[in-house]
Amino acid sequence: MGNSQSKVELYAGIRRDHRMGLSLRALQRTHNVTWRTVRRALDGQWPEPRKRQRRKESRLDPYKPLIDGMLLADLDAPPKQRHTAQRIYDRLVEGHGADAISYSMIRV
Repeated sequence: MGNSQSKVELYAGIRRDHRMGLSLRALQRTHNVTWRTVRRALDGQWPEPRKRQRRKESRLDPYKPLIDGMLLADLDAPPKQRHTAQRIYDRLVEGHGADAISYSMIRV
């Protein structure tokens, strides 16, 4: 399935080409799919719906409200007194015990 068509369109194309007389192996080569996909299409099955990927929770998630609070407070502060990524990291590690996070997680 190297092209950008949906599975429903792919299954319809396989069925159409099969009615035109193509063999199962020719259907595999033409549509660049496995024999199982060709069988499913010809058996009249509909493609299964896509599974939603569950967002993996980051180790930084519990600290995001704290970081947002620091950055909101910085909006009123003079430029020289605003938090840098290093300062935010240091405050989280020292004040909140955030040993599971790294500086690069904050920097991004």
